[in-house]
Amino acid sequence: MFIEFKKQVQKVLSTAAVSLGYSIREDEVPTEVSEHADLATRLAFVLTAQAEKGANPAKIAQEIAGAVSADSLKEADLIEKITAQGPYINIFASGKYLAKTVENVVVEKENYGSGKNTGKILLEHTSANPNGPLHVGHIRNAILGDTLSRILKKAGYDVEVQYYVNDIGRQIAVVSWAASKYPLNMDIKPDYAIVDVYVKANEDIAKDETVNAHIEELMKKVENGDKETIDSFTGAVDMAVAGISETLQLMNVKHDKFVRESQFIESGAVWDVISRLEATGKTKDSDGALVVDLSDYGFEKTLVIRRSNGTSLYTTRDLAYHEWKAPQCDRMIDVFGADHKLISGQLRAALDLLGDKQPEVVIFEFVSLPEGSMSTRRGVFITADELLKQMIDKAFEEIEKRRPEESEDFKKEVARMVGIGATRYDIIKVSSDKSTVFEWETALDFEKQGAPFIQYAHARASNILAKAEEDGTIGAGGITADFADFALLTEPQEAALIKKIAQFEQKIEESAASLKPHTFAIYARELADDFNQFYRYAPVLNVEDLELKKARLALVFAAKAAIANALSCLGIDAPESM
Repeated sequence: MFIEFKKQVQKVLSTAAVSLGYSIREDEVPTEVSEHADLATRLAFVLTAQAEKGANPAKIAQEIAGAVSADSLKEADLIEKITAQGPYINIFASGKYLAKTVENVVVEKENYGSGKNTGKILLEHTSANPNGPLHVGHIRNAILGDTLSRILKKAGYDVEVQYYVNDIGRQIAVVSWAASKYPLNMDIKPDYAIVDVYVKANEDIAKDETVNAHIEELMKKVENGDKETIDSFTGAVDMAVAGISETLQLMNVKHDKFVRESQFIESGAVWDVISRLEATGKTKDSDGALVVDLSDYGFEKTLVIRRSNGTSLYTTRDLAYHEWKAPQCDRMIDVFGADHKLISGQLRAALDLLGDKQPEVVIFEFVSLPEGSMSTRRGVFITADELLKQMIDKAFEEIEKRRPEESEDFKKEVARMVGIGATRYDIIKVSSDKSTVFEWETALDFEKQGAPFIQYAHARASNILAKAEEDGTIGAGGITADFADFALLTEPQEAALIKKIAQFEQKIEESAASLKPHTFAIYARELADDFNQFYRYAPVLNVEDLELKKARLALVFAAKAAIANALSCLGIDAPESM
């Protein structure tokens, strides 16, 4: 509804400006949310260049507000009034805007807030090396990528999410060599079994450099198609990926497809990429390795595309992967950590050199724990599983304090939803370009800062509606478009909540366009806060006027649906009870 309201505002103001002799299209009218009105515009500043000499923005704003005709306002039924305040023009929503918003949510339910964008997007995220379990350093990639995919889908895009599996690189060669030397513990989670031997292998390499020769030989055999070596790589990778997938599932992170690097070796695509890069005249020999000169793109450092031993690199295979993806979609989006900033830029430059479509890259800074940095190679890390278990356990303690009378199964299920939700929200609420330290106390804040606060608002709305069903106010037909007179919802807290609900689609659009999901996470918290403010000041179940009671129940229903949809976009469960 907010988007429709904004379009009416742009049409009315552009019409008024044109009537005064200005030249401006509807979509050129800037709008912004303001604390002084439902929408405000700096249109007067935009038109200053067209105004007669001596005219200032304040005067232009007054003229445009005065030129808005009664007929245009009558047609724009979501606008109550338009006023000028200094150089700004303030726009206020009508009662119909409020009533129509509630009606839309009641009718659309889980579909409320869905956008109308089109196009196929291939989004790659996480893609951690399968040499052990996911650790805390991987969590932000997985949660950021998954939340982005959910928001883009809500915005209307057809999104396919991929995990790019490094199944033939040096680290996998190390794993394969280790698995042949040390027995794998089949009694533990498979990715933990893999990391145990991987750490031992790296200890061996540190003590004896000749081991590297064995590793290089394995890499050559794989790239030459040796079946026995390929099978050993595949077996180790499958074990690690199985364990990683289990962790991703616990986090509510979903991938549609796992794409293996090796397919681009087997198909010959990697060697084709190398050949075509050589044909550009931008490659040269560097101590036996083949490198690409990307100085024309601003990169002083050359890009290595073939080692001196004749094997390909991750980057070379990544180029082939992107060429494979490009024809399948309208857009490619990659989620990379800050340590990939250089290589992602070189990747885009090399693709441009080849005349290929380039991916959009989302770079994120790292999340850490107070304990400090981690390394899979050295075996110094806290696994994602450990962190998630800790969060679920601590959530269980909180639920047990608040709901001691409930069954063990209830407490465990709610603790899972709250613990996972708290982890996801604490990660996603911070802009991806800022580093952050994860602290469970903040994440599990039931009062205002984290996911539990939003989840609790949803549970509270569910409880109100359940009681209304018990007392018969809500019948078997539930809450429908004709359940109540939504025009009765005019109190300040009611209006504030409805206006926040109305912004849902706009917030999804903004987040999808900027590829910054933290802005939507902030909106979700504000939505829950406005619902709690409404509940605090506007009685629902105890109001004597039946028609007003029904209208407020409809608003509770709308708020519950909007909060549930927001949580879904954030990959967080919406409990009916907490």
